[in-house]
Amino acid sequence: MAAATAAVPFLSHFSAKPGTHITQAEHQRPMTKSPLFLATGLLALAPLPALAHPHIFTDARLEVIAAADGTLAEMRNVWRFDEVFSSSVLLDFDKNSNLKLDPDELAEVGNTVLESLEEYHYYTTITQAGKTLDLGKPDTIHVDYQDGQLLMFFSIKPKAPMKLTGRMTFGVWDPTMYTAIDFAKDTDMVTDGAAFKACKQAVVRPNPDEVLAQNQTSLTDAFFNDPTGTDMTKMFATRLEVTC
Repeated sequence: MAAATAAVPFLSHFSAKPGTHITQAEHQRPMTKSPLFLATGLLALAPLPALAHPHIFTDARLEVIAAADGTLAEMRNVWRFDEVFSSSVLLDFDKNSNLKLDPDELAEVGNTVLESLEEYHYYTTITQAGKTLDLGKPDTIHVDYQDGQLLMFFSIKPKAPMKLTGRMTFGVWDPTMYTAIDFAKDTDMVTDGAAFKACKQAVVRPNPDEVLAQNQTSLTDAFFNDPTGTDMTKMFATRLEVTC
């Protein structure tokens, strides 16, 4: 697994190494646990419609990369899961019962997620001028298991070339609210590339009280029309807004 990690340098932001954005203390900080953890096995990542509140907790990092021609090259996702969910994955995929995930077992985890999250667009959303863009399927989802926590990292890009112009938003959230995806610091959502140099950008963290106050009627309608949260989650989700 070391070779796969080395091949994806943006994973270093989730490792305790000198010069990275995340310190040793941050890397080892305890993650929030769900008061009611019902998820059993990795397929819990594919949300259950009747359970519209988080059962899986994830620390995330997003890097939006510009290509030399001024288009979007890719969005790089890194997810680090809570210890409870991570241990359930270990129990389900440790086929030889050696209390660790071997390379073939890690690959099986990645393949399972690659298929099970396809209909949810891997929780990743891009909008441009208010329009949500179609995303392609990642080539692979790399998986590692470090210090009792499951790590996943992958790249995703639009199906059609996207010129970096106008008002754009980039975000990662579970539309069903089953998985809570947290960007702990603004520096966990970044852009990279010359095309972004002249752009204005900001990490937006909606205030839940303000969202509820401003959208009380629409949220009530959305709850009864779509109780799984598909139309509601985006109102509360952290996002990166970029205007070029």
